[in-house]
Amino acid sequence: MDQLLALRVFVRIAESGAFSKAADSMNIPRPTVTKLVQDLERHLGTKLLQRTTRRVNVTPEGAAYYERATRLISDLDEMDTSAARARAQPRGRIRVDIGSVLANMILIPALPSFRARYPELHVDLGVSDRPIDLIGEGVDCVLRGGELADTSLVARRIADLDWVTCASPLYLNARGVPKHPSELVPRDPGRQDMTQVQGHAIVGYFSSLTGKAFPLEFHKGGEQVLVKGQVVVAVNESTAHLSALLTGVGLGQAFKFMVVPHLESGRLRTVLDDWTRPRHPLHVVYPSNRHLSAKVRLFVDWVAGVFAPFDDR
Repeated sequence: MDQLLALRVFVRIAESGAFSKAADSMNIPRPTVTKLVQDLERHLGTKLLQRTTRRVNVTPEGAAYYERATRLISDLDEMDTSAARARAQPRGRIRVDIGSVLANMILIPALPSFRARYPELHVDLGVSDRPIDLIGEGVDCVLRGGELADTSLVARRIADLDWVTCASPLYLNARGVPKHPSELVPRDPGRQDMTQVQGHAIVGYFSSLTGKAFPLEFHKGGEQVLVKGQVVVAVNESTAHLSALLTGVGLGQAFKFMVVPHLESGRLRTVLDDWTRPRHPLHVVYPSNRHLSAKVRLFVDWVAGVFAPFDDR
């Protein structure tokens, strides 16, 4: 039995809650994962994992073993990395997840500089706006915006992003330019005067978790206005949201860095410029048990520099 591999497999199963997830994330055949755990339990003479119909749970003995195993693996990884760093460039793979517009407009254009600096360190880039399970999916770090709910993760704030409210000239010529956020709210459907524009069409962004569109948010002095409005098109991916605004189907709020090129070309125009929305914090996040990983540390330091020019603080 390769006891070190068995330890790594056990830790990954304990963290992900499934033999299959551990096998997929470690690129090991599932029967091999099962056999390694069985051999480890036989070697120890105790049961570490208890399977149920929906999840694999850690036994009390397994929980105690897990705590010591994670420390041991972390120490071994750091020892290996330190030795390798002394004689060569960092090498291996790092799995990163990032939202689509951040990937396409900022991170991917900067990757050649990362590859030039660390030619033996390869990046597996997952691009989506959906929430992910870092541990279960074997991801080293993610770049995500908004306030963080999971306090078990380590986060480094790398930027705060400004919002703008905008629409295409085609839309504004047809529907008019709003002067106050209240004009974005649909008017009473019982009105008989159909010569008036019935509010504005909103291009919304909806949550992948709840399926509900986030409201537009406006602040001015001490006044705050939240607008749900008439959402005619809603998407859950940031590049598609920008595309919908460019087509002229409605009005919406997007990050300033996204729309600046289209403002300069005239394909989009800002509205309600005297109203603001609180800046959107952007973090690079990673599991606490990987905070000593040299690969993650190198990537985090590099990506913080990449996003520094986009920080609106």
